[in-house]
Amino acid sequence: MADYGQLIPIGGGDTIYLKTEKLIIGRRESCDIVLRFSNVSGQHARLTLEQGYWFLKDLGSRNGTKVDGYRISRKRLDPGAKITFAKNAYTIDYSPEELGAFGPPPPDDDHIEEVLRRGLLDRAGLDRRDDNDKYTNRDLAEDD
Repeated sequence: MADYGQLIPIGGGDTIYLKTEKLIIGRRESCDIVLRFSNVSGQHARLTLEQGYWFLKDLGSRNGTKVDGYRISRKRLDPGAKITFAKNAYTIDYSPEELGAFGPPPPDDDHIEEVLRRGLLDRAGLDRRDDNDKYTNRDLAEDD
């Protein structure tokens, strides 16, 4: 089997070797990587190797998946990234060049999703006024 990198538990434990290009992570015994923790979902997340980089997708887990402290739905994992499944933390160690990467890294999909979740006014840099201030600039001439 090929070696595509490893997940190193933060705080101690056994290193998990990444042996194939697609891996399901979860509590179920049928998963490629079994994490026997009650706060990890049956099928928690999926790792896929794309263009020499690992990508992580949360599979609708109950307690979420984070990369470098931010909850994700799908994200590119750069070497050394901290991954948290529920509250179980790991660091990913691999070499994109050894896995076939060249040129700039592929786009990070989660950033696009994050932008699309925000409202149009927020994306344009315009904040909505709260209800207390919604008439503040409207009637300035009448106050004189």
